Amino acid sequence: MQIILLEKVVNLGALGDVVRVKDGYARNFLIPKGKARRATEVAIKEFEARRAELEKVQADKLAAAQSVGQKLEGLTVQVSQKAGVDGRLFGSVTNFDIADALGKQGFTVEKAMVRLPAGPLKIVGDHKVTVALHSDVAVEITIAVLGETA
Repeated sequence: MQIILLEKVVNLGALGDVVRVKDGYARNFLIPKGKARRATEVAIKEFEARRAELEKVQADKLAAAQSVGQKLEGLTVQVSQKAGVDGRLFGSVTNFDIADALGKQGFTVEKAMVRLPAGPLKIVGDHKVTVALHSDVAVEITIAVLGETA
């Protein structure tokens, strides 16, 4: 399916690009989320008329993400979980737990923004985690996993 992107999408294209994607990806994700429209002649003309407005909205989102990123850069967040004597957790610290801990500190971060390359954290200690606030803004924070004895 041919679509026109209404915002930058990672690994796909930038604002205004006309790209071909699988039908399901367009119908189930890109179009409902407002990230794209079908690339018909009418839609392309309408996009060109609104291009400046959409670019301004994207620039505002990027500026907001950069300001939050500066506040988050180098932040250490403490998360407590039950752990055994050997330092292993009786569960794990997931991206949901990290997003929740950041929310308690006043940052609005969705769980999908938290990137755990090695999977959930399963041992006590400090771990580096990436938070992708925007497709162009990714900051690294430290998660200090504290063990509680059962």
